[in-house]
Amino acid sequence: MRQMITRLDDELHARVKAKAEAEGRSVNEFVTETLKAAVDRPESREERKRRLLADGKLVAFAPEGPVPTREQLDEVLRGSGTSVSEALDWSRGEW
Repeated sequence: MRQMITRLDDELHARVKAKAEAEGRSVNEFVTETLKAAVDRPESREERKRRLLADGKLVAFAPEGPVPTREQLDEVLRGSGTSVSEALDWSRGEW
């Protein structure tokens, strides 16, 4: 078994102690059960997204306008399918 030392401000410590007493438990038991519940609970998609955004590990953006449909994209991109292949061939001297 390990011990964990942490710093709590006076107000939080008093609230934890009062909550433990109200439930008829020791502060140690209350804190241990609270920590177990926090780490055992699965993280929802929304919670994970918020955490990753806060950590700077996820970037979110909102499109400036309506998102085009697949048909609209097909129309805009029609005829551009070979451009990359042709550019690669040219850069390799195969043109």
